[in-house]
Amino acid sequence: MIAYVDSSVILRKVLGQPRALREWNLIRGGPVSRLAEVECLRTFDRMRVDGILDDPRVASARESLYRTLASFEIVEVSRTVLSRAAQPSPTALGTLDAIHLCSAVLWRERSASSAVFATHDHALAVAARAQGFRVVGA
Repeated sequence: MIAYVDSSVILRKVLGQPRALREWNLIRGGPVSRLAEVECLRTFDRMRVDGILDDPRVASARESLYRTLASFEIVEVSRTVLSRAAQPSPTALGTLDAIHLCSAVLWRERSASSAVFATHDHALAVAARAQGFRVVGA
C-alpha cells in the first residue's frame, strides 16, 4: 500500500507507543511532508527536556526517524503547499494539519497516483476523507 504518513503515525512507530498503526507493515512507501521531520524532532526534544527520554533514547529515536523517512518521498513545505494550506477548508483544521493535508493532495495531483492517508489524528482524518482519501489509523 502507498500511504501518506503523518507525524502521529511516525511517532507511535518510532517511539514504540501503544496503538501504533496496524497497517504499518503493509506500507510500501509514499509521500510524507518535511513537516513530519520537524514535528518528530521537536517532540523528541520536548520529551528529553521533560525527562521522558534520556540522551541514548533520543539518539535511538532520531536514528529510527531518519531511517523511516528515508523510505518515503519527502514533500517539501513549499510556497505552493503553504498557499493551499491557507485557503478555506471544508472541515475545521489546524495549521500544521492543513500543511500535511495539502502536501498529500499536491503529491496526489503531481504523481497522478493515489495514496491512503495514515493518521491517528481525528480532525485530520475527517479532513482527508473530505478530500477523497481513504484513511487508516483514525
